[in-house]
Amino acid sequence: MDYVLNNPPRKRITSAKIVVAGGFGVGKTTFVGAMSEIAPVRTEALMTSAGVGIDEVSASSSKLSTTVAMDFGRITLADDLVLYVFGTPGQHRFWFMWDDIVHGAIVAVVLVDTRRLADGFASIDYFEERGLPFIVAVNQFDGARRYTLDQIREALSLPADVMIMNCDARSRDSTKEVLIAASEHALSKLAPEPAPLPKRPVRVRGVR
Repeated sequence: MDYVLNNPPRKRITSAKIVVAGGFGVGKTTFVGAMSEIAPVRTEALMTSAGVGIDEVSASSSKLSTTVAMDFGRITLADDLVLYVFGTPGQHRFWFMWDDIVHGAIVAVVLVDTRRLADGFASIDYFEERGLPFIVAVNQFDGARRYTLDQIREALSLPADVMIMNCDARSRDSTKEVLIAASEHALSKLAPEPAPLPKRPVRVRGVR
């Protein structure tokens, strides 16, 4: 007698790439480290006197290191969905690497700091010019002045279809919520437009 073993089909794993961008010292490395289920890959270097007059550090005077290439982390959102998250370097002199880091991403998270919102414009312009969907996450620093999301949207001149939300880059739960929102935003942009309904013939009474 022959026996047939019916093995259940293996669930297909879907992976996607998300980029976390923003100005210098806005919390990108902290964000990636908080959400990652693996030990995050970091490319940080100590800040030296060589950056004096080049790097804007007024709002992050206690920052002793800076990302010189990228940050990398991974998070599993569901049994069949894994996100690979890349953080970009914030200093302008390292922006030549952005194109390589962003390549293949489905969506971006622009992290902003209310103490220096203007630093977010460059990232927003970058993704708008390339047509990559993005959302804006407001990293709530301790002691920083609080603004409503509508006020921040107006200050950044964000169109109505760009999602904006608060977050705490130190919190795993908060960063996970941001990534879920970003994934859903990307899916909404990728969803095909509904096909138009076929036009029904106009009938005139008494005429077929």
